[in-house]
Amino acid sequence: MIDSLLITLGKAISKLSKAANRGNGSTWPGHIALKGNPQFIKDILRNSNIKTIIVAGTNGKTTTSSLIRRGLEQNGKKVIQNNSGANLLNGVASTLLLNSNRHGKLNYDYAIFEIDENALPGVLAQITPDYLVLLNLFRDQLDRYGEINTIVQKWHDAINKINGKTKLVLNADDPQIAYIGLTNKLETEYFGLEANKTEKIPVAADTISCPKCGNKLTFENVIFSHLGSWHCTYCGLKRPKPQQTTWNNYPLSGTYNKYNVHAAVAVLKQTGLKENEIENAFRNFKPAFGRQEIIAYKDRQVQIFLSKNPTSFNESYKTIKELHATTLLIVLNDRIPDGRDISWIWDTDFPELEKFDHIFVAGDRVYDMALRLKYELENMTKIKTFEDLDEAITSAIDTLPKDKTLYILPTYSAMLDVRKLLTGKKIL
Repeated sequence: MIDSLLITLGKAISKLSKAANRGNGSTWPGHIALKGNPQFIKDILRNSNIKTIIVAGTNGKTTTSSLIRRGLEQNGKKVIQNNSGANLLNGVASTLLLNSNRHGKLNYDYAIFEIDENALPGVLAQITPDYLVLLNLFRDQLDRYGEINTIVQKWHDAINKINGKTKLVLNADDPQIAYIGLTNKLETEYFGLEANKTEKIPVAADTISCPKCGNKLTFENVIFSHLGSWHCTYCGLKRPKPQQTTWNNYPLSGTYNKYNVHAAVAVLKQTGLKENEIENAFRNFKPAFGRQEIIAYKDRQVQIFLSKNPTSFNESYKTIKELHATTLLIVLNDRIPDGRDISWIWDTDFPELEKFDHIFVAGDRVYDMALRLKYELENMTKIKTFEDLDEAITSAIDTLPKDKTLYILPTYSAMLDVRKLLTGKKIL
């Protein structure tokens, strides 16, 4: 009875939020539902015959979840998925509430939940997923999460309590992620990449110590940051052999997206799909908002690359260079979703920055980013700073030739601000 009342109330709140253009109502209904019934999530899942897929990690959650959903839906499955940004427990509850009937039943085949790193243990206490996908762990929002070791220990503790129903899909190239699979009895499949050349581990890499004995790891090759082929010469721990290391056609640019594709393919194969079914499903895949999303604005093309920590920023920057970008807008905020500590910008890399025709900088911490760029670029006349984001976008668009793309690298809250200005709509 209580769940039926909470569902009715939650759906009304969501409709009101959308009607008032105050977001899509993807968190408050769940927050209220959990206040009314702390067991709401368990009750709804217990009442439904639905398989659950949880995707967690610092980078790539939204894209991987969207790829999995695309693969399932294009092959006849009914799927629900929480909205990006609604990746805490209340977002999960909202997704279940908004997609269930008034009796609390879900008429779907799969539920996909992308989950915030810090929220994963709490979610696993409520849900025993059929598939748990762990992508990577990088330094991100240190003021909220702490160091990687803090997060990974919580993950170990939570995953060790899971029963044998769950299948793990893990990144073999991330030592901390791989070690989770090497230290429990759950069925595990690994994905990764095979490097063509040997590179040194970068100075700003996040995991260089063995997760078993604590000694320094040896890397045969590095894809980026601390991802690569690794082993420990002290205790013998080594990268497990990944089953999924390549794919025929990648729907998105960037090396980091190859990991997302391999993770999604590994899951989809386990659900019973064949390679040709997955490949057909990925054709014409549209990226999730802010993740290489392309928006038409004032007869120009704008592409947004969410860049929220050193690794994601470096990989976004590398990708837009490969796309021959000439005009760049960087938007740096320090709000709660971004993390208050912005010292991470000094771990970002800017090779060949001088090759850009125009560089625009905006956001709450515009002058901090401008100072960072000053250490990379002698000709500061290329850099234009704006305290007002709307002015920054307008100036960049006015400067942009019609046959060129404006590439925007924003932090998370900045990405939401950018999209609202470009589309006139609020996401969350």
